[in-house]
Amino acid sequence: MLKSAMFRCGQLCSRVFAVEFDLRTEPLYFTLSSTPQELHHAHQQLFGDGEKLFSLHVHCDNRTEKARTHAEIKHKLSDTLSRDCDVFEASAFIPNVKNSVVKGFFIRDKSTTSLSEDILKTLQQSKSVCVFSYKREGQHCWQEQWSPVSPVEDSVRKYVTPAAAAEHHPSTLNIRNADVYYCMNEAYEVLQECTDIIPESKEVLKLVDEQLEKSRGEGFPVIVIEGLDATGKTTLTEALRDTLNATLLKSPPQCLAPFRQRFDSEPPLIRRAFYALGNYITAAHIGKESQRAPVIVDRYWHSTAAYAIATAVGGRVENLPKPDSELYQWPEDLLKPNLVLLLTVSPEERLRRLRDRGQDKTVEEAELEINQLFRLKVEEAYKRIQNPACIIVDASPSPQEVLQQVQHLIRNKCHL
Repeated sequence: MLKSAMFRCGQLCSRVFAVEFDLRTEPLYFTLSSTPQELHHAHQQLFGDGEKLFSLHVHCDNRTEKARTHAEIKHKLSDTLSRDCDVFEASAFIPNVKNSVVKGFFIRDKSTTSLSEDILKTLQQSKSVCVFSYKREGQHCWQEQWSPVSPVEDSVRKYVTPAAAAEHHPSTLNIRNADVYYCMNEAYEVLQECTDIIPESKEVLKLVDEQLEKSRGEGFPVIVIEGLDATGKTTLTEALRDTLNATLLKSPPQCLAPFRQRFDSEPPLIRRAFYALGNYITAAHIGKESQRAPVIVDRYWHSTAAYAIATAVGGRVENLPKPDSELYQWPEDLLKPNLVLLLTVSPEERLRRLRDRGQDKTVEEAELEINQLFRLKVEEAYKRIQNPACIIVDASPSPQEVLQQVQHLIRNKCHL
């Protein structure tokens, strides 16, 4: 096991490291060199004097095991070290190489105890975890593979070398078919891998199999209404159903409701696969219902992708994938709507409406309330999705005025 761990750690040392030191700025990037290098000011702040410094990275060939291990470690670190240690998201990656990111954490222990060392000692017993320690001397800092028991044979001191910012935020390299799914088979296979550890996966896959036989020919128009909570989607979709004599569907579909709480507790790889499959079930329902009447859909793939991208990408709006990125392209095997409308209101109005509701919110919606940066990223991701793109609708006026505005768009775009 030691040789295997050494091999993985050696692979990591050849990569670029990124630490989300300050979410308002770029990550701090560094590489490793065999010769001492002078630290930049920001790196001096990260590698402070007189503190115990560690990084750990989860490296495993089994993607579901790796995702769950990372989530468990994140929970353990935040639960145990939050008072005496700074814990930052970290990654090791190969620039511009897809799926090259190895996620982990950077730990700056400011306590007078060996708390972090005790936890890392336990974590290092896992064959999936590589741990490094860092030592600072003046303007220089070096990294070594860390052993809590005795020095690791053949461990080579590598010096921290400041690196230029990556062209793309490293998290964007791993989004495809991990945070956002662009093919039903990719999401399906993830849940197949989970059947032994998440029994509910079998029931979800059975529902998917039952729906796949349904397909859509040329039928009535399909109109999707998107937007954050409290932008008026429910009021508008119900009004459109009545005025257009349409069928109203919601995504995720009601048949998945019994399983949502279970999958919401899983790491993004698994949780997003569950919701991706929900879109394909919704597509099957659309295919059937659009043969009889126009179909109004309350959220669809745009929501799934926008929230996933905003969650996966740390820090600023500028860290999102570039507007022309393939990550904003609609999945080729997913039924496309004829029209997608994105309802928007001011942040103040949306919060007022949420308070008036007094309803329970999802974790992500609760995050929107307290984290303006996350909200901005979700809204920007919505606007960048293409083929089909969203048409933005100001939902601040009265429900009747919004309905009239939307009816006008539908008449022009869908000839209804």
